[in-house]
Amino acid sequence: MNPKTGQQTKANLDTLGHAHPKIVAAVQEQLCKGSTFFYLNDHIIELAEEIINAVPCAEKIRFTSSGTEATFFALRVARAFRGRDKILKFEGAYHGSHDYAMMNVEGQASHSYPQAVRGSAGIPRSLEQEVLIAPFNDSEYTTALIEKQHDELGAVIVEPFQRTLSPLAGFLERLREVTAQYHIPLIYDEVVTGFRFAYGGAQEYYGVIPDLAALGKIIGGGYPLAAVVGRADIMEHFVRPNTAGFSVAQVGTLNGNPVAATAGLATLKELQQTGTYERLRALGQQLRSLLEATLHEHRVPGQVLGDGPIFHLLFTDKPVRSYGDTLAANGHQHRLFHQELLYHGVLKPSSKGYVSLVHSDADIAATAKAFDAAMAKVARTT
Repeated sequence: MNPKTGQQTKANLDTLGHAHPKIVAAVQEQLCKGSTFFYLNDHIIELAEEIINAVPCAEKIRFTSSGTEATFFALRVARAFRGRDKILKFEGAYHGSHDYAMMNVEGQASHSYPQAVRGSAGIPRSLEQEVLIAPFNDSEYTTALIEKQHDELGAVIVEPFQRTLSPLAGFLERLREVTAQYHIPLIYDEVVTGFRFAYGGAQEYYGVIPDLAALGKIIGGGYPLAAVVGRADIMEHFVRPNTAGFSVAQVGTLNGNPVAATAGLATLKELQQTGTYERLRALGQQLRSLLEATLHEHRVPGQVLGDGPIFHLLFTDKPVRSYGDTLAANGHQHRLFHQELLYHGVLKPSSKGYVSLVHSDADIAATAKAFDAAMAKVARTT
């Protein structure tokens, strides 16, 4: 919102923008027919088929209501498959708000790899012993850790594009190799990147295929819906009892509800239009280039991060490859820049920003002016 004019800005819409008319129409039609039935419905079956056809690792699918649930159940089914309890995650990664995920999250620096540190009150201290922490983009350390701990690991979970950090050349490939070597399920958290980086997600975009993936956000068209997808032999543990007679417990009254499924189908149909991802990537690159030019013009040390439709700025002149590197950025300049953006009509969160297919040339031009004005303020107060 522009504080001066009250005009709504479009700085952080999702991929299709708010209240896309085709999604609204599809949802309105479904609302008259019912919002939840608990049992399967035509729309969720159709959506399941579309997702399985699109996502490279998806042989089977299990719906949930949120991304947090999707990563939680991906980890649970992986542990059931492996018969091991520990997981490995990467420093600074966000996989939702469940107990296993809330270890060494944003705002926490690791002081002793691979020891996990709880990132929320209320998490049992004992779970710190069930999670190993590695630095993102460090293939050497991660490989050595997996080789040492492989017999105890039930899964490795990673954001293939971690927050705003792109994977270094060879990092995902090496992670895939070492987990496959020891038959450890590799899980991609694609709640953000799924259907955003490419129609098949980051695994299509980077060409490295995991065993399981957590999907969310886009597949529900803005409504509560997420999913776990992956290899059939792993996913079977949702229904196949183990030696103690238990399958992986996973059920939810609203999982796969027809309203969210209808919105998701309408969203995916729009994303299949010719030129969709080319435009998203072009818009993202344009904004990143504008930020780089603004830094240079005002002689402010900084780096522009991002890929595809995602962009971010850190005020540091040091290389940024891992989460630990991001902590060296100037926090005061960061806050000031985003405050000034808001004052000049651009609402961008303090973390990553997204571009949308509804952004116009006029929106980009207005954003460029806001970048310039905000950076000028940063330069004057440095």
